[in-house]
Parts: sequence; C-alpha cells; structure tokens
Amino acid sequence: MKRGKKYRDAVGKIDREANYELDQAVQMVKDLAFAKFDETVELSIKLKLKKSQNVRDTLVLPHQFTEEKKILVFAKGEKAEEAKAAGAAYVGDQDLVDKIKDGWLDFDVAVATPDMMKDVGRLGPILGRRGLMPNPKTRTVTFDITDAIAELKKGRVEYRSDKTGVVHLPVGKVSMEPEKIAENLNIILAEVQKKRPSDTKGEFIESVAVSSTMGPGVKVQYQDAR
Repeated sequence: MKRGKKYRDAVGKIDREANYELDQAVQMVKDLAFAKFDETVELSIKLKLKKSQNVRDTLVLPHQFTEEKKILVFAKGEKAEEAKAAGAAYVGDQDLVDKIKDGWLDFDVAVATPDMMKDVGRLGPILGRRGLMPNPKTRTVTFDITDAIAELKKGRVEYRSDKTGVVHLPVGKVSMEPEKIAENLNIILAEVQKKRPSDTKGEFIESVAVSSTMGPGVKVQYQDAR
C-alpha cells in the first residue's frame, strides 16, 4: 500500500529494529501523530498461542477516552426497570428483537439477562458479525444489570486475539497525557499476561507495539513474565 509523505516522514524518525521503553514509545507515538483529528492510540500484542487457543476478556481502564456508549439491554420485568434506572439508552424484550430484525442498530453495546438469550440468540447473524452479540465471557449476559451498565459507562473495553494470535485494541487518544496512556497500556499488558496458557513454553507475549490511527507502529520493550 502506497503511503503519504507525512507517514513516510514519521517512519524515518523511528529505528524500526529497536524496542523502546514504554514511556518513550508512547511519547514517540504522540510526537509522530500528524492527522488533523485527535488520533486514537492503538496497542498490538503478538501472543504465542496454539490454533485451538484464544484470549478474550474485558476490563475497565483507569483513564477513559471514548464517548459514552449507547447501551441496549434485553430484559423483562424488574430487570428492565433496573436497566432503565441504571441509565441504559434502550430497554426491552421482544419489541427490541423485532426492531433489530427490521434493521435497526442504533446502539453501541448490548446486554442481556440470561433468560432473554433464547430470543436474542436468534439475532446471531445480525449482531454476531458486528460484534454486538451479548456474551457471558464479556459479562454482557448477566443478571447484574446495574454493575454491567456502570462498567460500560466507565469505559469497559473488550479484547480478543485474532486468528494470528494478535490482540488489537485502543488504549487512549493522542491528546491525552502520556502518563495516562502508559498506565492504560500497563494494565492491559498485565491482564493479558494473566491469560497465559499453562502449557505455553517460552515467551507468551512475543512482541508489543503502539501506534496512532494514521501513524507507524513503535515497538515496545517488554519483558515477558514467566
């Protein structure tokens, strides 16, 4: 892919063979960002995983950087009232299922009580490919509606490894203080490290890199904990 002059200039300021200390890498990403908008700082972690293994979880970062998400909750009765009180943007049961079947998708994240999953499961072809399907692994299928909504409002993020064993996720904005970005990064790395499979030999986290939306990747020096 052909890159623009600003991108090529940014690449020229990086030693592509070097691994930088995390704080230095974050500052470089901020300094090299060239877009006219507030670019997102993105993290890439290459993991040593077998084909049958994957890593997936959610966590709440200490420093929020995204707009508040529109939360939809599939629930009935008391749990529906609880969802409304907790600040969900949309609450319903079969009415929302039908609305989504008709093509409506004006929400950012969906939560469901377990008793609703039989109906919500029929939306798999629609919600699944958009990453909106409630899932117990990401704590979006739960009876603890108030806590789930509170975490999502705080900026709970989901991460998962792709088919190549790489975890990609946003960790901040270029406009943020570097210390806050670095703290978000350190928390994610520590959480991912906890997912190390018991049968993994050698390094689990093989490489780490950070970049801005439009900028080049900067390799991070990381000592894998064994």
